[in-house]
Amino acid sequence: MTDQTLSQALALTPDGTGGLVATLTGAFSNATRAMPPEKGAPFGGLVAALAASAARQGLGIETPLRSLTVQYLAAARFEPIALVPTLLRGGRNIAYAAVAAGQPDRPAVQAMATFGRDVPGPTLTPLVAEAAAVDSLESTPLDARFGPWFTRYIEHRFESGPRLFGLNGPDNPVLRVWMRTTDAAPLDEARLLFLLDGVYPIYWTALPAPPTISASVDLRADLFGELTPETSPDGWAFFEFRTMDLGGGWAVEDGVAFAPDGRPLAVVRQRRKLMPAR
Repeated sequence: MTDQTLSQALALTPDGTGGLVATLTGAFSNATRAMPPEKGAPFGGLVAALAASAARQGLGIETPLRSLTVQYLAAARFEPIALVPTLLRGGRNIAYAAVAAGQPDRPAVQAMATFGRDVPGPTLTPLVAEAAAVDSLESTPLDARFGPWFTRYIEHRFESGPRLFGLNGPDNPVLRVWMRTTDAAPLDEARLLFLLDGVYPIYWTALPAPPTISASVDLRADLFGELTPETSPDGWAFFEFRTMDLGGGWAVEDGVAFAPDGRPLAVVRQRRKLMPAR
């Protein structure tokens, strides 16, 4: 396994034809650390962050990211991946972009991104974080039996523990956690997208062990405003994740991210396909 820093994993290199290339390694595998990294695939949060960055960098877009929708068509391999952004429509206030990503003979990801600037208008902020102070909580590395390889790059501080395997009831499948990337860099667009997929399936908190494995099918993130180095200088954000529905072999899970000052930053919805038990 080739180890990487997070900054190296997020780096994009122009390929000379309008596309960009990132290098995916087993360091960011979604396999548990009890297994070899190659038993998994590149972490979906990293791929989402790369897709948004490819649209911004490849198309020269400077306005804030507003929404990103990612369809995970197939598991990418641990090798260089090409990301090709296309400007669908660009205006002074809003730009729409698509990103196709994959490897030879293996389309892996299709993403759609919307970028747009703020303009004066009415304001409502009904989402409120009722979070314990981050400094009052202990860092909790995930158990290697269940924690994927990519979680080595995330510091977790759970409000009431990881809640795994039935510690939450079926009527309250909720997980509340502070997270930041372990480089403690100021929170930015790519790192927020990375963290929005930074925990295990929330239904694991309501179901008994062994865990029911699933694969991400699609993810949509909506960001509420521009992230600056002052938003979270130490990289922290507070997250509340909830299972909205589980049945028929599918799960739908939602999350909200808040800045340290309590300001809502983003919402995310992820659809998972449950894998058959073996």
